[in-house]
Amino acid sequence: MLSLFQILLLILDIVWFFIIAHVIMSWLINFQVLNLNQQLVAQIWYGVNRILEPLYAPIRRIMPNMQGIDLTPLVVLIAVYALRIIIQNNMVMFY
Repeated sequence: MLSLFQILLLILDIVWFFIIAHVIMSWLINFQVLNLNQQLVAQIWYGVNRILEPLYAPIRRIMPNMQGIDLTPLVVLIAVYALRIIIQNNMVMFY
């Protein structure tokens, strides 16, 4: 059972990394440091979007429109961190 908790924590860490990479990449694209006309950048961008959109879509339906500011990644990061805390606190019972 402990192994399952460790695998879940690993998956949450990977999701955390993808969200941080998505946020940083969106900033770089918006400030025109990265260009979506470059094939590698576009492939990475669309790949990360396809991975994260199933997490973002339900939250975007709930969140109000903020006129250009997307707080969905912040909400998902908080949720991932909360899940991580819950899993770590409950792992002790399975030692």
